[in-house]
Amino acid sequence: MMIDITDTNLASVPAINPYLKSAQSCAIDYLPLLQSAGIDPSVLEDNNQRISVAAMEKLLLLLIDASGDQCFGLHSSRFIEPASYSVLGYISMNCSSLRDIQAKIPIYEKIVGDMGVTSVEIANGFALQRWECKFTDPIAVRNEVEHVLGSWVIYARNFLNFQPHDGVWFEHSAPQDPALLASYFEIFACDVLFDQPASGLRIREDTLDLPLPQANEKLLEMLLEHATQLLAEITHNQRVTDQVKNLLRLMLGTQTPSSAMIAEKLGISSRTLQRKLGEEGTQYKDVLNDLRLELALYFLKNTDLSLEAIAHELGYSEGRSFYRSFKQWTGRTAGSYRTDGAT
Repeated sequence: MMIDITDTNLASVPAINPYLKSAQSCAIDYLPLLQSAGIDPSVLEDNNQRISVAAMEKLLLLLIDASGDQCFGLHSSRFIEPASYSVLGYISMNCSSLRDIQAKIPIYEKIVGDMGVTSVEIANGFALQRWECKFTDPIAVRNEVEHVLGSWVIYARNFLNFQPHDGVWFEHSAPQDPALLASYFEIFACDVLFDQPASGLRIREDTLDLPLPQANEKLLEMLLEHATQLLAEITHNQRVTDQVKNLLRLMLGTQTPSSAMIAEKLGISSRTLQRKLGEEGTQYKDVLNDLRLELALYFLKNTDLSLEAIAHELGYSEGRSFYRSFKQWTGRTAGSYRTDGAT
């Protein structure tokens, strides 16, 4: 089934389910609130449906008001389950390590929704798994950030049998009511710091490669194929350039996809793909190289992956090809960029 999407900022139905379950636990009749937020209650019957992020934000504000709970988002994280993340929840359950999960989230999180962006910064023996919210209202942002970080922790604890974080950072200030702090410590079970430079989980770097016991490589491969199809459906109204880039993100690291392979994924001929890209002022090789450069800069800045490992993640069969390409793109070696940064 192809999903007709015109709004570029959308959320999946499973993403709002923890909020609705939390509302039920508070005896809140959320159906009128859905309608007030501009959400047709019938969409909840189909997990493939998507709603606008603006409507989700409005619904969250209505639920906060109806509950009278300043920490409604945080408390709603208790209702997280694998299905809340759509297929990404099951992908995470079958990854080999936390580092593997961290590599998958930025690629597939659009399936869950466009509520925010995940990134990872590694420095001084710690990884900060950050999340930046796209909501606009400060109260909604605060609650959504707390919900997401709380959900990550509870998901890891309950479904990965793993608690890797040793600290939580919030960019916003502590709640005005000190009594609410108990909920943070109950959910995160570690140091919780407010007024920080970013919001995220602080994770010891030496835990990133610990094996996860439930990892299943064959099942993971099937789930990734399903996720590829879902992303293609979700993004089919995007520019062809963006669709190609999304597919390349999924396939790099295991191969260097040809334009013919990408065209097949999009359900069009190679000639049609070339024509559509030309109409958007680009060509397949340029899209591939632009993405490779974007990913290379990210890996060099935010991870300690070796240059050979980065070359593999970018779909190169050998490191020399990556080194040569990076020098052509930037005029610098990959090693000097990592050492000296963008200056």
